[in-house]
Amino acid sequence: MPDDAGILADMFYANLSTHRGYISHGEVQMGVGKLSFDGEKYVPSVVPESRPLWHTYIMEHIDADDMAVLKALLPDGSIAGFCVLEDSEDGGDHFGVLCDILVNPDIRGRGIGSALLDAALGWFASRGLKDVYLESGKDNHPAHEFFMSKGFFKVSEVYARIGER
Repeated sequence: MPDDAGILADMFYANLSTHRGYISHGEVQMGVGKLSFDGEKYVPSVVPESRPLWHTYIMEHIDADDMAVLKALLPDGSIAGFCVLEDSEDGGDHFGVLCDILVNPDIRGRGIGSALLDAALGWFASRGLKDVYLESGKDNHPAHEFFMSKGFFKVSEVYARIGER
């Protein structure tokens, strides 16, 4: 799997570059995304040359005991999509975190995202995790609809105060 980290990083970075709605506070916090005020609202964008940060992130998830990276492959062996998972806790019961789920935009709508989500939920269940949380960019409406159709519901909103850089 570590050999795939570069492919996954490229796929993620390309998606962020073309689908800014994917960018959530998680990408901003880790330094691969940024928010800029356009006079009316904050607009997400990719931080140029931040691909190495995400590559490091994916390598950490590949090697950790409480994390996983699951891939969906096409018949030719190429990566159709992937998800990044964590077994986490915050003082209470352990819970699952679906950190990222991404399907190649050219082949969305073929059930790959559903298959990845089913595999992720299976991974969480195998670890005894009943509650699963995820975050999504505020304007990533197709993803919001997808997750709600799979039984997820909105529990909060995230607010940020971005300092001058």
